[in-house]
Amino acid sequence: MRARAVYPVCLDLRGRRCVVVGGGAVAERKARGLAAAGARVTVVAKTARGGLGGLARGGRIVLRRRPYAAAVLRGAFLCIAATDDPAVNARVSSDARRGGVLVNVADAPGLCDFFLPAVAGSGALRIAVSTGGGCPALAKRLGEEIGARYGKEYGVLLDLLDRMRRRVIAEVAPRERAALLRRLSGAAVLRTLRRQGKAAARARMERIIRAALKPGGGR
Repeated sequence: MRARAVYPVCLDLRGRRCVVVGGGAVAERKARGLAAAGARVTVVAKTARGGLGGLARGGRIVLRRRPYAAAVLRGAFLCIAATDDPAVNARVSSDARRGGVLVNVADAPGLCDFFLPAVAGSGALRIAVSTGGGCPALAKRLGEEIGARYGKEYGVLLDLLDRMRRRVIAEVAPRERAALLRRLSGAAVLRTLRRQGKAAARARMERIIRAALKPGGGR
């Protein structure tokens, strides 16, 4: 199957009900990712291995130790099928689509409404790589290379920029904001962050904003 042209999005899953069908390592990995995103996760599996039991005991997921049935999809926003039985995975896909539930099936691009990209990043920063289901291994390799290039300091920089951006929007004229935000996210600030740490980078950003707020400073 050829890789598809896809539309990339970042979903806000906080409070959304998401279902994972399967009890192995892949299902556990998907369940952990969904829970970390704030989803209300239900895992359905006849046999749950690995850390799924611990996730359930810790209140991070609801674990239902039973065979898959379509009723579990009621009220779900999305579903991931990750069993080792292709027939069950195909049934999950069919049931989900019939019920208007977004579905992903591990290793079966033709049964998917969405693909899960390889992800790199730190903190709130997320850099995603997708091959449209064509070759997840390539996406994973590229994600690892990107993760090595953009380290934890970028997550720290994003945290600082998020705070500064709100101040810029509140205090700086609209026509001057874009140029100022480019300076705040520029190489000089990143260099200060790497060499001197977060406090020094924040101080440098404050100086940049103060200079921009002076009469004529934004020109």
